[in-house]
Amino acid sequence: MLVFDQLKKNDSQLRVLAFVVLAGMLVLFTGLWWVQLVSTRHFKVKLEDQSIRSVRIPAVRGKILDRDGRVLADNRPAYNIDLFMEELSTNFQSAYNASLARTKTNLMLAKEAQLGHKLTFREKERFAVPKVIKDELKNESRYEVVSNLVASLSSRLQEPIALTQKDFERHYSIARALPMPILPYSLNQVQLARFEEQSAVEPGLDLEIQPMRYYPYGPLAAHLLGYLQHDNDSAEGEKKTNYNYRLPDFVGATGIEGLFDGDLHGAAGEKSVVVNYLGYRQPNDESILLPAEPGLNVVLTVDLDIQKAADAALQAAQANVRGAVVVMDAQNGDVIAMASAPTYDPNHRIHPDPTTMQVENERWTDEELGLQRNRAIYENYHPGSIFKILVAIAGLEQGTLNPEAVYKSEGFYIVGRRRIGDTAGAGEFDFNRAMAKSSNPYFINEGLKPGVLEKIITLGHRLHLGERTAIMPHQETPGNFPSLKRISSDWHDGDTANISIGQGAIDVTPIQMAIMGAAVANGGKVFWPRLVSRIENADGTVVETFPEGRVRDFLGVSQRTLRIVHKGMLADTEDVEGTGRKLAVPGWHIAGKTGTAQVEKNGRVDKSEQNTWFLSFAPEDNPRYVVVATVEGGASGGLTCVPIAHAVYLALQARDQHLQKKSAPKPRGTLAAAQ
Repeated sequence: MLVFDQLKKNDSQLRVLAFVVLAGMLVLFTGLWWVQLVSTRHFKVKLEDQSIRSVRIPAVRGKILDRDGRVLADNRPAYNIDLFMEELSTNFQSAYNASLARTKTNLMLAKEAQLGHKLTFREKERFAVPKVIKDELKNESRYEVVSNLVASLSSRLQEPIALTQKDFERHYSIARALPMPILPYSLNQVQLARFEEQSAVEPGLDLEIQPMRYYPYGPLAAHLLGYLQHDNDSAEGEKKTNYNYRLPDFVGATGIEGLFDGDLHGAAGEKSVVVNYLGYRQPNDESILLPAEPGLNVVLTVDLDIQKAADAALQAAQANVRGAVVVMDAQNGDVIAMASAPTYDPNHRIHPDPTTMQVENERWTDEELGLQRNRAIYENYHPGSIFKILVAIAGLEQGTLNPEAVYKSEGFYIVGRRRIGDTAGAGEFDFNRAMAKSSNPYFINEGLKPGVLEKIITLGHRLHLGERTAIMPHQETPGNFPSLKRISSDWHDGDTANISIGQGAIDVTPIQMAIMGAAVANGGKVFWPRLVSRIENADGTVVETFPEGRVRDFLGVSQRTLRIVHKGMLADTEDVEGTGRKLAVPGWHIAGKTGTAQVEKNGRVDKSEQNTWFLSFAPEDNPRYVVVATVEGGASGGLTCVPIAHAVYLALQARDQHLQKKSAPKPRGTLAAAQ
């Protein structure tokens, strides 16, 4: 009341102030009314028109390193050209409007032809295109816009780009808010420059950079490292699995990539994308909710230089070679190199080259070629004459083999009605000469002596032949080896003769023979082979270590026996009659044994399929390295496999010399020397 009494007085300033206050309150209440009542529907529609989508971001994969930290599997930037749908929405609508107008005109003309007269103005206004046709026109218009864009890009980059309507419509319907890869992972430097020069010519295209798995040495150690395959599903152990979208990702399929995928893969991240009611991404409206965590590095026991030598020597053995090489540390079971042939380039499994894709796919699926098979751990071979090492140990331990005694061979051995030939020829053989010339009759005669077969089987079990080595779980074969129970029933002298020369009821893998070679070399320790030494962070912090020198078993034989066998193996590589005499590596005495195992095909021996072997260790007086090589269809162990081992031992010598130089004390300074 006091306010109104004051207003009744003739005070103009007070009245102006009152009107200003009332006007302000009116504006405030009008705005509140507008927001709360009039604009409610507008904001509700806008809220419904926009939605947040979660996107899974793959992590950068960890590296695979050799024992000295050199990279065997890395990541490098891959340049992709992506198409952003939201930037073409206007183009889509314009193309659709033009197509709809043409279609409507054509349909009206068809209707007029059917009726026999022109449509009236009102009939034309009421004429409607069926919804089914409209939907089809929308799809075709969108694809037309994109296909023209892609054709123009292909012409500018001089690169054929395949884009089918099916692939486009699948992406548009499922992942419209994400960029569509148009040219993924394949831009070279020239194309990159061309695109950057003309990037403003076409709308919707942009350059994306992503880390991509890369094997710097191509096919080198491909079977050991393994390969990746596309897999956009959540990795095991991820906290979240219900993403709206997933960016392209890979998972390890075989080898180290598969075995340690959980460590290498890292942890996926997450970002949010705001999309409108059409499903298009709202530009510049993204946020990282959870950054991706890079994978861990896996450090192998493998030495890159020795791996290179093993791969190169195996490839040089013969044309279209099929075989394997294993190099092992005799004192702890560490795998220093593991090669398998034929091989492949794991880079092609990630991004195939269009020019060679068909040929590579044919090789990949050729069962007879067996490209995917790691022959070092996943192939069954008769060991042939390298198994005579174990027969000799059994005879010496049983007391039936006298290394000085002479055995007269007629150049063959008859068991029952079967005649077993011998490349060593007829003559007199003591143990060393029998090892050097690999006399079949000598060792068959030894194997048939009382108690020797049982000793052979016992030693084989201590070596765990017929069992997996656990070097790569689920990726190796156990081989075959008879049990004591089996040889006690349904077993004949012919079976004993076969096993005495590494044939018949025995199949092994090169890794198993490397373990046997190490046990003979080191005094009887049967190791679990080790391929991975540790797992570490990118900064080198060790996360997990795998102990070296884990002993699985012992041969349980005397050192005298092993010394005699060593001497016999030296005869094979150093005597003039030795089948491995071409090994000769200056400065080292190398103990070895060649072997050739026959393979039957359709009931007949097929020399083109025979397995050739060489098992060795060096230096003989202080064994550090074991080298095992096998080649399918080789000429013989001496002619085909010994040259492989020769090349590997030269690389091992160079490695030792390099390590000695690194560990040698540095020379003292001039001043210190003068004092």
